[in-house]
Amino acid sequence: MNPALSNLLRRLVQKGKLTVIFSSGEQAVFGDGTGKPATVRIIDAEAEQAIVRDPGLKFGEMYMDGRAIVEDGDIFDVLSIVKSNGLEKAATFTNSMVALWHVLRQQVKSRLPINRNRYNVAHHYDLDGKLFNLFLDEDWQYSCAYFHPPGISLDEAQRAKKRHIAAKLLLEPGQKVLEVGSGWGGMAMYLAESSGVEVTGITLSEEQLKVSRERAVRRGLADRVRFELQDYRTMQGRQFDRIVSVGMFEHVGIGNYGNFFRKMKELLKPEGVMLLHSIGQIYKPWGTNPWIEKYIFPGGYIPALSEVLPSVESTRLLVKDIEVLPMHYAWTLRAWRERFVARREEAVKLYDERFFRMWEFYLAASETAFLYDKHFIFQLQLSPSLETVPVSRDYIAEKERELIEFEKNRQRLELVAV
Repeated sequence: MNPALSNLLRRLVQKGKLTVIFSSGEQAVFGDGTGKPATVRIIDAEAEQAIVRDPGLKFGEMYMDGRAIVEDGDIFDVLSIVKSNGLEKAATFTNSMVALWHVLRQQVKSRLPINRNRYNVAHHYDLDGKLFNLFLDEDWQYSCAYFHPPGISLDEAQRAKKRHIAAKLLLEPGQKVLEVGSGWGGMAMYLAESSGVEVTGITLSEEQLKVSRERAVRRGLADRVRFELQDYRTMQGRQFDRIVSVGMFEHVGIGNYGNFFRKMKELLKPEGVMLLHSIGQIYKPWGTNPWIEKYIFPGGYIPALSEVLPSVESTRLLVKDIEVLPMHYAWTLRAWRERFVARREEAVKLYDERFFRMWEFYLAASETAFLYDKHFIFQLQLSPSLETVPVSRDYIAEKERELIEFEKNRQRLELVAV
């Protein structure tokens, strides 16, 4: 039995029941025996040492590589036990210094004058489209759904998300809308069809661009919905009545918030409205989990509101509304994870077992972040104008009721071609 790993787990797992089978064949049970149990087998001594030295990175890697095997329960159960106890209890001098090194490296990278945005986006979003078809909704909305009312399906919740955002944008026919980070085109098409606006969607993913353009053509929207392979930072000479950005701000990087909001103000007309939808944290994290940063979202960073609002204020943009949506992303991620795991064979056939375990770990770890680290979604509504947005929020529900009627007669969405 590895004494260092055993001591770490004994300090960490105070509640729950986690059984660990060490590479020596010995096993130990950690926790008070409550809740859903889970069992992990560590295959070799080197894997045990790696986890002790750098648990934030190495446990995920050992799971991907098949050197940490979950024999009872699943990886979500294991991560739930660990994170519900508070990861700070696992801190040692050595792994704290390693964690600090990860943070410093990310902070430096975020401030380097090297444009890696295209690479970072391609790393995740230019994967085979068949992968995303395994777990996303019919419109391929790859961001937090809005489960209002609670208990609705994933498809219904993603429609509710688009509806909620459209209502907050205060759209009028003929307006020009910019979507920063347009994904596979679903939001842009919804805004154009529901509100009679013209939408320009920009992305750095060539695969998303291809799919978005094909979808717009199939729905007869190519004259009103246009997609471009474009970095927001280099856009010039255009202004828009409305700007919307959903699930993209997490890729901007902590060193670039000021530049981001200055550019948004430059692109927004004086009477315009912007809606920013992003993941947030309850404290300044200073860095991203090293496993997520290395394998899933290189260059990504999830901010606290206290890191975002000073950059907004520096541009003199007015904060018209802040809405916090707790739990909705946990429910979204659970739906994605259950769909993905149910189609394991297809995922393995697309890539391999290691890739499947990597994405299973990503979805499970992300869900536990919202459950135990108290991550949340925030929506910032911004405007240069004092008068553009009504003084009460009643207009949101009123507009949503109108949009529900529109959705009843909307042409059925086709599945994304893959």
